[in-house]
Amino acid sequence: MGSGKPEKTQKPGRTPKPFGPNNPKSQSKFKKKTNTKNTANRQIKTKTTSVTGNNKNNQPSQPASPSQQLRYFLSQFESANGVQLSSLELESIKDSCILDVSQELGQDVMKLEKHIKEAFGAKWKEELCEGKHIEWKIEAGSPAVLVVAPSALRSIELLRGMRTLTKECHAVKLFSKHMKIDEQVSLLMNRVNIASGTPSRIKKLIDIEALGLSRLSVLLLDIHTDVKGYSLLTLPQVRDEFWDLYKNYFHQQLVKGDLRICLYGPIPNGNEFKGKSVELADGDREQLDS
Repeated sequence: MGSGKPEKTQKPGRTPKPFGPNNPKSQSKFKKKTNTKNTANRQIKTKTTSVTGNNKNNQPSQPASPSQQLRYFLSQFESANGVQLSSLELESIKDSCILDVSQELGQDVMKLEKHIKEAFGAKWKEELCEGKHIEWKIEAGSPAVLVVAPSALRSIELLRGMRTLTKECHAVKLFSKHMKIDEQVSLLMNRVNIASGTPSRIKKLIDIEALGLSRLSVLLLDIHTDVKGYSLLTLPQVRDEFWDLYKNYFHQQLVKGDLRICLYGPIPNGNEFKGKSVELADGDREQLDS
């Protein structure tokens, strides 16, 4: 029997849409959510690969020549102190004042003593290993090699690389961590061939005339970067303390040719050299870019 209401008829060409998971809209929503998750995973993987993966941009650059190392160091000095060295000073500072260890690409700390020995030539044993204090000839508390590092830990690590040189004459640690200045003053009353420390404590000991510089031949600067990318020349407070120390006690010795500097660590690559704070001669820049 009819109800009196006309039955709904479907338009031709259209089929009823099913409900539930078989609904195409539900499927598209479900697929879209899954694709978003997969995309996120791919992005994470891509990011991880770019940071930790081996690519051409992360390959070590060629070692810098002594000339390039010197130009880099002096440009850092000028930039940090807001000064410009005169042509007379620049002419006085020769490439030979750089103790070159750049050929050791890995710069293994255990090979450090080899380069230090070479710097002293035939007299290395007399200058670096002798422990006897010779009055009127060897000034107490005046090292032949002074290591400047950004932290106490790095100071100790670098001393390990010269362990065989310090058997008869122990190296002196010049940093504030776990060490009182009175204790260091006492140690510096004896003959010292090698010392290692941080800029602030080294300067303080020089200021009070406990640490002498009359025998100093090699100033080794640890410019390796830490996990955050900072080094002796870039870590803000330490950088300022170092340049204050260098400007007051070492620069004039370098100008006079009485001091050699060893930049122990990778020199920035060619792209970093092109920055405003560092200017290289065209020939040096071409050599770095090659």
